[in-house]
Amino acid sequence: MVAKDTLSVTDNRTGKNYEIPIVGENIRAIDLRQIKVKPDDFGMMTYDPAYTNTASCESAVTFIDGDKGILEYRGYPIEQLAEKSTFLEVAYLLLKGDLPNDAQIDEFTHQVTTHTFVHENIKKFMEGFRYDAHPMGILLSTVGALSTFYPDAKDVHDERSREIQIYRLIAKMPTIAAFTYRHFVGLPYVYPDNGLSYVANFLQMIRKIALGKYSVDPILERALDVLFILHADHEQNCSTTAMRVVGSSHADPFSATAAAIAALYGPLHGGANEAVLKMLAEIGSKDSIPEYIRKVKDKNSGVKLMGFGHRVYKNYDPRAKVIKTLAHQVFSVTGKNPLIEIATELERIALEDDYFVERKLYPNVDFYSGLIYEALGFRKDFFTVLFAIPRTVGWLAQWQELITEPGQKIARPRQVFTGSPRRDYKTTNERVGQELKRMKV
Repeated sequence: MVAKDTLSVTDNRTGKNYEIPIVGENIRAIDLRQIKVKPDDFGMMTYDPAYTNTASCESAVTFIDGDKGILEYRGYPIEQLAEKSTFLEVAYLLLKGDLPNDAQIDEFTHQVTTHTFVHENIKKFMEGFRYDAHPMGILLSTVGALSTFYPDAKDVHDERSREIQIYRLIAKMPTIAAFTYRHFVGLPYVYPDNGLSYVANFLQMIRKIALGKYSVDPILERALDVLFILHADHEQNCSTTAMRVVGSSHADPFSATAAAIAALYGPLHGGANEAVLKMLAEIGSKDSIPEYIRKVKDKNSGVKLMGFGHRVYKNYDPRAKVIKTLAHQVFSVTGKNPLIEIATELERIALEDDYFVERKLYPNVDFYSGLIYEALGFRKDFFTVLFAIPRTVGWLAQWQELITEPGQKIARPRQVFTGSPRRDYKTTNERVGQELKRMKV
């Protein structure tokens, strides 16, 4: 018997058999629509409210094998890119499909550098926020406002226009992010210095006081560059899905990016590393770890082990391995964060405990990243902004892939309706009478 690339389905309600084509190890949800009890039925749908087993797109940008702990950008292992590459080189890779040669990276860097400044009216717009406005709220609003400054961005099918908007977003994101930080701490905004690298320029806009050059420690500059590489893309997560869904309506990339930032703003997506720091501070000392572990195992305690486990990874997050090493390099310059001792011991104990091993709960990227951000002097409520800067590149790579996809359609999920059946309108008096009857008054 010759094997066929189909899935045989028997509907036990009707006894009817169906052959569903298997394409690339998957079936298409639309092929299930042929399964009906009555000819006028809508047809079978899949119900997957959190997209836990639904592929919403085809993509060549990022590959993840969570069981094996593999993360690759365009086929390149994240560990190699973190060790040997730079963030702008990785940005080129994600957007263009391959690593650049010397001339290509020089031109790409020049284009990004050319667009680092923002319109003065954008600065005034940001100054209108309350002095204590959350940096992510300012970032979200400001990026969305950029669409009004660049109306040409609406022509999403013009290749040259898309390219310019991509340069603008990559270049201006650190500037806007730095302005949000300065606004939050009550310091005047610092303009970009295009003689510096992408990361060094960002750091000087954050740290510079008064006139003169700001000297960036090369170890800290490289550390943040690596963190940007590690956070550049991560397949179809919540914010990337938001970017694609909004982008599918052919909204301009600034608006779509604002939607992605809004998704990242949610604590379940972008706030995990801050939660890790709170947990480590709550534990307080290495001696308290066993008791904390006991509470985590107690389902009734409500205590969770933050920074462990991931919906995708059922193995050690490869980014976490890189960040753990990076943390010690940063501490050699800034001094050791006392919480690192608790984190290291907590990791050791958890990885030797059958409870966590059996559940495949391993450290993820957030377990150590917050410690580094804190050592670099960033406030906790700014951590998610630091996530958004590099992830903008991934969002744009995914958006560009979506827009150029042949036959691309607007996202429009189905629903399983659970509401009231059809009913007729009643007047106010009739409604009162109906309510009294139900109450038996």
